[in-house]
Amino acid sequence: MALEHLTLETFKQKVFDFEKNTEWKFEGTRPAVVDFYADWCGPCKMVAPVLEDLAVDYEGKIDIFKVDTEAERELASMFAIQSIPSILFIPMEGQPSMAKGAMPKESFKQAFSEVLKVDIE
Repeated sequence: MALEHLTLETFKQKVFDFEKNTEWKFEGTRPAVVDFYADWCGPCKMVAPVLEDLAVDYEGKIDIFKVDTEAERELASMFAIQSIPSILFIPMEGQPSMAKGAMPKESFKQAFSEVLKVDIE
């Protein structure tokens, strides 16, 4: 399954409708990851194939989204994205958490387990 690129509109439908809600309210049906990236960013290019692999490994368990910070400046500023890649981990319950910088596959799997409470082993 390919990763889904979100725009402002699809972000509001699938992740968080910040126009309706002031408090965090996740709109998704399963835990999610949002990769805030840009095409010119070297570390982002390292993360991309890792997330594509994970999207296959965790298909049906986690939704993995990408947001182009160049195209979606409003979303980037809403989450105060200063450095990219920034990865937003969204559990079904509770607050999302942000990780900054490129992470290896094992670190993503650890975050999926600890933050999203999803394991595939």
